[in-house]
Amino acid sequence: MTILSTLSDASHASFTEQLIALPLPASADLFDVAELCGAFASTLVETDEVSERNAFCGRLLHALGELERRCEDDLPAHLIEQLIAGDAAPSCMPDCWQETITPITYAQALAQAILGNTLPQSVNRALAGLLHDMVFLLGEFVKEPYLPS
Repeated sequence: MTILSTLSDASHASFTEQLIALPLPASADLFDVAELCGAFASTLVETDEVSERNAFCGRLLHALGELERRCEDDLPAHLIEQLIAGDAAPSCMPDCWQETITPITYAQALAQAILGNTLPQSVNRALAGLLHDMVFLLGEFVKEPYLPS
């Protein structure tokens, strides 16, 4: 069961309220946090209300920090099994970003720029779209199969 599967989807408004209030459990693994980042990023680009956008952006920034910490930790056995079970394919991430810290830092910087609320709305919207894409790229990247050394 994933973290997001605990939310009911009675209505869009109810779902977004539940997502904003959703705690990040200490037991969440790397894949759980990546999924939660994706949910925050998706909702961020779909939300027009400034206070809600700020809330989702803040939650995303926090979750990206948690993603960074989990990338630095040793992976639990169940995730290693999932990662080595897949077929190795070319990475979705460019060679220059093969260390997860680089795209995470870029995503965090985008979130901070959006939260600053000093840019024109059109720029904030464009940055939110870029942040969304970066977060989903990160989510795919951390789930890529790899060969243990």
